[in-house]
Amino acid sequence: MAMSASPNKNLKIGIVGFGNLGQFLAETMIKQGHSIHATSRSDYSDLCIRLGIVFFRDTDAFLEADSDVILLCTSILSLSNVLESMPLKSIRRPVLFADVLSVKEHPKDVLLQVVPEDCDILCTHPMFGPRSGKDGWKGLAFMYDKVRLRDEATCSKFLNVFRTEGCKMLEMTSEEHDRLAAKSQFLAHTIGRTLSEMGIKSTCIDTKSFETLLQLEESSGQDSEDLYKGLLTYNRFAKQELKNLVDAIQKVRDRFFEEEEH
Repeated sequence: MAMSASPNKNLKIGIVGFGNLGQFLAETMIKQGHSIHATSRSDYSDLCIRLGIVFFRDTDAFLEADSDVILLCTSILSLSNVLESMPLKSIRRPVLFADVLSVKEHPKDVLLQVVPEDCDILCTHPMFGPRSGKDGWKGLAFMYDKVRLRDEATCSKFLNVFRTEGCKMLEMTSEEHDRLAAKSQFLAHTIGRTLSEMGIKSTCIDTKSFETLLQLEESSGQDSEDLYKGLLTYNRFAKQELKNLVDAIQKVRDRFFEEEEH
């Protein structure tokens, strides 16, 4: 039987990938009293010292740190390579593997392939980040899929990190998430990047609607190209939504051009 975290005991959470999102999540976890350690391709030793986090450059040592949860905060594109490079068989006891990637079927498939059989898998997506969640997480959506679960106590305690901050907790399959995200998150990123390519700028006669477009363009511009490439490559519903958008623009154009011709 898998060992579980005591209901009265804070979690030991190991974060893989300590970029902006990993740091953002760690701050709240630390505030809640959880113990955090991290590893990443870049050296965040100095930052981790300031935050009271143990930073491991060596993944063997990281995996031997006796985690309750290993939280994957890598990019979508690098997930497979990162996991394949880690000696996962050296994990001392069953742990919960959780990810926070913006696509869900891809990490689910990868984790089922590489994670030891006695370890649990939870696929999640906080539908917010350092910008949208900077003033707190209350009312913000948090999606999760219990892919493989034996240790309910540890999983529940990890989900409580988000539940106690007031997140809107949404349990759904990874497939359903990707289908919905292609129509929402991916579409917003696509339109934002399209507006950026057009070079839209504020004017002295901006309407509220145009100000919304400017905000979307600015928000998308602050996200990495790797994120958009990951959404397009690893959400199997994204390409169809991109086609639907292009077709819709063409239909609008053709309809009103036809009216002018008549």
